[in-house]
Amino acid sequence: MFDLSLTKLMVLAVIAIVIFGPDQLPKVAVQAGRALRELRRIADGARRDLSEGLGPEFSDFDIADLHPRTFVRKHLLDDYEPDPVEESYPIVDTPVATTLSPGETPPYDSEAT
Repeated sequence: MFDLSLTKLMVLAVIAIVIFGPDQLPKVAVQAGRALRELRRIADGARRDLSEGLGPEFSDFDIADLHPRTFVRKHLLDDYEPDPVEESYPIVDTPVATTLSPGETPPYDSEAT
């Protein structure tokens, strides 16, 4: 999620020791843990309230589906099936692009300008 490697964690630990000092670091770590737990509790409560508020007709709703990457992957990439109605009608009367010979001007469409 945050893509923290061992070296990045070590750098963060050194910075924390420099900023807070070795004697205050355990107290700060405990406070950070409490704050993280409280944040998770609030997020779980909001998720639960949203599920209850939507009602039983949205019982299969997953909040993770709202993330753009998940949405695109789920709706556009995984289960792509072309519309059978579109395939049953062939495309006709489509203009074919042609190349112009040197000195030839393209056709002028007065309604397009």
